[in-house]
Amino acid sequence: MTEPTSPRPRKPVPLLADYPHRAADIIRFSDLDAQGHVNNAVFATYFETGRVAMFREPDLGIGVPDATFVLVRQEIDFLRELHWPGDVVIGTAVAELGRTSFTMVQTIFSGDICAAAGRATLVMMDKNTRKATPLTDTAIAKLSPWMYRGG
Repeated sequence: MTEPTSPRPRKPVPLLADYPHRAADIIRFSDLDAQGHVNNAVFATYFETGRVAMFREPDLGIGVPDATFVLVRQEIDFLRELHWPGDVVIGTAVAELGRTSFTMVQTIFSGDICAAAGRATLVMMDKNTRKATPLTDTAIAKLSPWMYRGG
């Protein structure tokens, strides 16, 4: 006879206030799928909007000469449906800094509702060798103020 398992504890719902960078986007009619809600693949595009907006901030500007940052992993937890018409706010923060990479955490909010939470790992790549290269001290210093504020 097997023992009953206890239910897995629920993850806390993300709070937009825990994400120091925010970007806005609109839900387009073309974002919808046959079920009438935003297609799951579009959530990745919203997250990209948040990351790109953060990297283009004049005070961040993590551009490194002869290097670029490439996405190597992305996870998305779908929490709620999104519908057209509407607007979203993407919250973005840095969760971890590694030797050649960093991990970001992100959320997508529609009003007060958190529709998705995600993680993305980016690697700094040398443009000439196309191989991972260590994060520079300057890049680390510019990423550090954007650390995740949640628990």
